[in-house]
Amino acid sequence: MSVLMRIAALSVLLLASIAQANPGPPERSLRPEMRPQFDVIPAQSTANDRGLQRWINGFRARAVAQGISAQTFDLAFRGVTYNADIIRRDRNQSEFTKTIWDYLDSAASDARVRNGQAALRQNERLLNAIEARYGVEKEVVVAVWGLESSFGAFRGDEPLIEALATLAYDGRRGRFFEQQLVAALKIIQDGDVAASNMTGSWAGAMGHTQFIPTSYLAYAVDFTGDGKRDIWSDDPADALASTASYLANFGWISGQPWGVEVRLPNGFDYTQANRRIQRLPSEWARRGVTGIDGRAVPDHGDAAVLLPAGAQGAAFLIFHNFSVIERYNTADAYVIGVGHLADRIGGGREIQADWPRGDRALVFAERQELQRRLTAAGHSTQGIDGRIGPLTIDAIRSYQSSQGLVPDGYPSLSLLTRLRE
Repeated sequence: MSVLMRIAALSVLLLASIAQANPGPPERSLRPEMRPQFDVIPAQSTANDRGLQRWINGFRARAVAQGISAQTFDLAFRGVTYNADIIRRDRNQSEFTKTIWDYLDSAASDARVRNGQAALRQNERLLNAIEARYGVEKEVVVAVWGLESSFGAFRGDEPLIEALATLAYDGRRGRFFEQQLVAALKIIQDGDVAASNMTGSWAGAMGHTQFIPTSYLAYAVDFTGDGKRDIWSDDPADALASTASYLANFGWISGQPWGVEVRLPNGFDYTQANRRIQRLPSEWARRGVTGIDGRAVPDHGDAAVLLPAGAQGAAFLIFHNFSVIERYNTADAYVIGVGHLADRIGGGREIQADWPRGDRALVFAERQELQRRLTAAGHSTQGIDGRIGPLTIDAIRSYQSSQGLVPDGYPSLSLLTRLRE
């Protein structure tokens, strides 16, 4: 994930016109990231208010040194106070523990597909123009829109300057949020939006497709030609074009799928399901990896085999465009969600393989335990951080091979249970 868009993954997001087409309540953001819990709201602290004001006074000089005018700064910070609710959300986050199948059931639900198709029809001329300019398929742009803000229905209503100032003063990533705050002030100074209208998620993501300020400065575009890059208004034109601009800047290949569901042959060497091992689909076909129809997948480019639920779930050949969507959010679930929703909006079928629905995702403490037990068993994960990255997957494969298990690298509950024995 790009550093720029990754933090936007912590956002709560999200168009009334689409909501009218929804037979039930609109579906909220589906970023597979840590979400806030809503248990205890800490009391507003006078001491924190005074502390924030002292911090603002010090920050003013730093902002002015980076090109922010005193007038812009003072107008933007008028009425800003310490927002205890923002800090509570930042500190009391429950981790994302949905399984890939549960996530996709929502990300590409029938209702979301219908709403996406309605959004595409209602904005067809605009989306065709965006696709022609940036070379990013309109279905993909609509899918990002759908997962980030439920087609604009949940864009976030937190005052951004106050949220970012609170996080920069009292948050866990002060330097990052100060950088975002300076970028937000530049956006206001450029005249794209008034400070009073700059709203978004509690973590600083804005608009229909949830840009953070630094990403906005780098990639947002004025598609309407009115002199403003307006991603906040009910008109989604600039936001959708900015999303296409973002993906294009990271190397989107027009006409290449994000991935294709495939069938694996009996006796498949599961150590080959590795992002580092890439071959043309025709080469994979010679090894028995074919499309669901039994024929070779077209040679769209080099591809890797991805098993998001291990050997018991669906298998995909994923292409370069998979990694481009990752720049928005690195979670496999999110990337597959965007890609699969785009396919469904375009008339594609549901994923054909079964999922191991009797399984559940490991919670953070269990993932840490898995890493500790693997390392203790002689299959080092090179650290205990609760994140299932390539090193942990390699350790899982090593352990599975040593036990005569299918080396698919999947961190299942049954694997943890076996390690506990």
